[in-house]
Amino acid sequence: MMPARMVAVGTSLGGFEALKTILGGLPADFPAPVAVVHHRSGDDSEGLLRLMEPHVRLPLVEVEDKEPIVSGHVYLSPPNYHLVAERGYFALSADSPVMYARPSIDVLFESVAESFGESVIGVLLTGMSRDGTAGLARIKERGGVAVVQDPASAQAQTMPESAIASVAVDKVLPLAEIAPFLVELCAGQRSTA
Repeated sequence: MMPARMVAVGTSLGGFEALKTILGGLPADFPAPVAVVHHRSGDDSEGLLRLMEPHVRLPLVEVEDKEPIVSGHVYLSPPNYHLVAERGYFALSADSPVMYARPSIDVLFESVAESFGESVIGVLLTGMSRDGTAGLARIKERGGVAVVQDPASAQAQTMPESAIASVAVDKVLPLAEIAPFLVELCAGQRSTA
């Protein structure tokens, strides 16, 4: 596998606690950018950012359109927009919901697969829908790494179970083991930002 140039994380129901564990487990010198889609209500402007800040050592950004991608930053999708990764920046899209969700995990995962290929790590966490399964499959098709939260450690099992049933995932891990695994995969890289 090439060095990871992008980590993409998707979650829904139970996602705040899961993200707190994973993002809070990443060291301040974590080298890759981390893009996050969390299904949340459309009126939750900046709420996730404020709630997450005390738990995360990396800089947190709620993405604006054409936001440059910088290593070692965590990028949160804003409510009501799909998050799309391009080479060097994120774009926001107001296209129709996918699997009843906007932002959609599939949209993020498919875009990182296209833009970053085999240097992507996709992480699918707790949630009640099948959003993320198709996108995780695309990450695998393009040579990236697929990581899924162990359903036994998920508040809502539907999302991880769907991915495990449909995608040849690389790792199924309890929530507490995901951040150390990401650190291990990215070990030896240096932030260039």
